[in-house]
Amino acid sequence: MIGIISFVGFTALVAIISYLATRSTDETSSDGYFLGGRSLTAGVIAGSLLLTNLSTEQIVGLNGSAYSEGILVMAWETLAAIAMVVTALYLLPRYLKSGLITIPQFLSKRFDTTTKTLTSALFLTGYVVVLLPTILYSGSLAISGMFDVPELLGVSEQTALWVCVWGIGIIGSIYAVFGGLKAVAVSDTINAIGLLIGGLLIPIFGLLIVGDGSVSEGIAALQTNIPEKFDSIGDKTASVPFATIFTGMMLVQLFYWGTNQQIIQRALGAKNLKEGQKGLLLGSFIKILGPLIVVLPGIIAFYMHKNGMLDVSAPDQAYGELVKKVLPTSLIGFFAAVLFGAILSSFNSVLNSSVTLFGIDIYKEHINKDADEKTTVKYGKLFGIVLAIGAMIIAPFLSDLDSIFAYLQRVNGIYSIPILTIIFVGFVTKKVPAIAAKIGLLSGSILYIISEFVIRPNRISSALEEAAANGITSAEQLNEIEVDAYPHFLHIMAILFLLNVIIMLIIGYFKPRKEAYQQEFTQEVDITPWKHAKLAGVLITIIVIAVYVYYS
Repeated sequence: MIGIISFVGFTALVAIISYLATRSTDETSSDGYFLGGRSLTAGVIAGSLLLTNLSTEQIVGLNGSAYSEGILVMAWETLAAIAMVVTALYLLPRYLKSGLITIPQFLSKRFDTTTKTLTSALFLTGYVVVLLPTILYSGSLAISGMFDVPELLGVSEQTALWVCVWGIGIIGSIYAVFGGLKAVAVSDTINAIGLLIGGLLIPIFGLLIVGDGSVSEGIAALQTNIPEKFDSIGDKTASVPFATIFTGMMLVQLFYWGTNQQIIQRALGAKNLKEGQKGLLLGSFIKILGPLIVVLPGIIAFYMHKNGMLDVSAPDQAYGELVKKVLPTSLIGFFAAVLFGAILSSFNSVLNSSVTLFGIDIYKEHINKDADEKTTVKYGKLFGIVLAIGAMIIAPFLSDLDSIFAYLQRVNGIYSIPILTIIFVGFVTKKVPAIAAKIGLLSGSILYIISEFVIRPNRISSALEEAAANGITSAEQLNEIEVDAYPHFLHIMAILFLLNVIIMLIIGYFKPRKEAYQQEFTQEVDITPWKHAKLAGVLITIIVIAVYVYYS
């Protein structure tokens, strides 16, 4: 009961503060609704970025992977710091120079309106079919498990899942659809502080148990008894082979932190370039500490399970079981509240981005060109409600999947790599035409779908059938055969990225634009850079490299 009271109390407090914060913003303008009036400061941007990224699919999924494989899965978190540095130093100045509200707006100016619409549609499709349902489903599993909702309500697990999905979805929709970006960003900042505190308490309490009351002894026990879990270099059978760090992994990170509307919208809401750069760089520095929350607990859970101190029946259950084991009862409600905030953050940030994309890039551009800002916001909100309902309907059906985290990363490639390709070519060239961007989008998506969902299953199936015919039954050998049957999906992403860039450059060579593209400075935002931005970026990059060298 104490846990439920603290959970409700903390959640309500965040909601009230977020509501009061939005009163200072002119909600009648699209800029005020979508960007918080371009008033976000470095601290708000950093907190919002971090919590938007940290949700149950990362916290539960990555800790489950760390339980199985160890520290090598930190690549999904640590390498994000370098991508954020690139975004702060290279991409953000160009975005703010053009006064962008959405990433597709740049594509409209660089290529044409159709390219912008296709990109927005691709974003929205990925959001409603993949990202929003995944966030709702994984979040509902976590909340249902922590509060034992089936027993609390006297219903089946499936019914409890539906209840949690719709509860989270409705609350998240209220934040995103009716509050706008500023409500989302303010609530994110408050919850980010709570999540950092609560998230760090889990490994601290875990290490105290492992080390008989000493954190340092706990760390020593882990490194001495399970040294294989502290090797950052993954072999070819790992979920993140070391070679993929230099291919598709960095492309995924650049897309996510530099071009994904869900994420970059926070930086686009900066009051000026200086605040935007400081926010991104502060976020990237804190991101290096991310493995303490999303990797180390999984390793602690493995050690405790190995030594009979924890009962874990499946890797994805490791984090939840560890939380129940190490946290004092009085803190479980608080941690559940901040975890709930993380779930809401990811959901409402994606939803708010969807509202922005539809309102600015589709409704005003194609449905009602004469719509004023208030009307654009109104229909954007209506679309957001429809989108949220669709996601809430789809989410419970994801229960048939084996791994939510693996599903999310692989399926995201359908739209992430094509969009990154055309943005990259748009920035580095001046005469590649709009037709090249359209072909790049379509070819990138279609080729990836064929590769991952047609060719890969057939190649793996054939290889395993041949192995069975040869009498190979060892699980280890079969795993290697499966891995060798087809390149890792991150390598495929890099191959298709290069292929699509080449295709676009060839089209640009034979059919260039009549006039070279020149970026216009709208003077909407002060783009004076932060004087320490480059130095901070270099230091962050050195720290990331040092971490990998230390754990190699």
